[in-house]
Amino acid sequence: MDIVDKSWEMQHRIEDRTKRIGKGKYGRVIRMARKPTTEEYIKVMQITGLGLLIIGGLGFLIYLLMNVLPGYFG
Repeated sequence: MDIVDKSWEMQHRIEDRTKRIGKGKYGRVIRMARKPTTEEYIKVMQITGLGLLIIGGLGFLIYLLMNVLPGYFG
């Protein structure tokens, strides 16, 4: 088998895989997926930003407590 035959075989395998994309167990999800509207995108960004602020604030609070409290006990 020469290099041309191997490349054709590989090409056919790739084409067969791409034909099955919408038919597997994730096919329904892929078919239902759509681009979000601007309003949906902004809402997701706001919620994500709020979550980042809350988690960051909580981490900073823990950091402060770890630096301040040992001074009271030591």
